[in-house]
Amino acid sequence: MPTLLALQHISCEPPAAYEDELRARGHDLVRVELDEGEALPDWREFAGLIVMGGPMGAYDDDVHHWLGEEKRLLREAVEADLPVWGVCLGAQLLAASLGAEVRRGPRAEVGILPVELTPAAAGDPVFAGLPRRFPTLQWHSDTFELPEGATLLASSPAYLNQAFVIRRAYGLQFHLEVGPELLSEWAEVPAYAESLEAIMGPGSVPTLLEHVTEKADELLPLARRLFGRWLERVVRVPARAIG
Repeated sequence: MPTLLALQHISCEPPAAYEDELRARGHDLVRVELDEGEALPDWREFAGLIVMGGPMGAYDDDVHHWLGEEKRLLREAVEADLPVWGVCLGAQLLAASLGAEVRRGPRAEVGILPVELTPAAAGDPVFAGLPRRFPTLQWHSDTFELPEGATLLASSPAYLNQAFVIRRAYGLQFHLEVGPELLSEWAEVPAYAESLEAIMGPGSVPTLLEHVTEKADELLPLARRLFGRWLERVVRVPARAIG
């Protein structure tokens, strides 16, 4: 059965609902946590690549020396037509690996906030048929330009570039995969909690947790539906779920 490679940049940002969908279909996942010093394997051994979020910037090569190697891997994988699924920092790294600028945005975008699909999304094999507008969990201060040749799939009022596709690689600035339990883990990371309160004010951690809990029945099924389409139509793994 096909095996996918997941690149993590902090333990509390796993593929979550995306991994749930992958395993429900009987497929396996190999995790590499780069911030813990784990080495990058040969991407050619995998059917696809998942690149998750993290607290660092895609441009922080001087602090996190493995970022340069990770971006080289991403560029090689995209050029070889390996399916890629990048989320938040993962989307920024994907853009940077293909020569696009990643930079601090004008303001942080945090909370349960909507994105809207572009007209091009109607013709995309993964995004076609989704609601034109849907809620997402946003938690970022950086943004990116689109790589040359990429197609914009979704935007938000605060940031134009929310989702894009280039060849068989997808980048999503937003989170759909995070449920209340995982968000609670994020809140236990001092740097995350401090950042959230600096942006949204005192008491913002329980408030955001409440909002994610309220929307979980919408966010998590949408995550699995979207990722399932990527698995079927881009990675081309069997559609049959186990059980």
